[in-house]
Amino acid sequence: MYGLFWRMLPGPTFVKALICLALLVGIFFLLMEVVFPYISTLMPYQEVAV
Repeated sequence: MYGLFWRMLPGPTFVKALICLALLVGIFFLLMEVVFPYISTLMPYQEVAV
């Protein structure tokens, strides 16, 4: 499956590696800015008392 994605990317190996790195960074920031904050509001540990 990853080989299919690698072959679909344009350019030589260096360009493919840069595109993959940019995609990974984009996915990381999407998760940190949108997905994880939404999920954290659904978690039961919001009101912790010590």
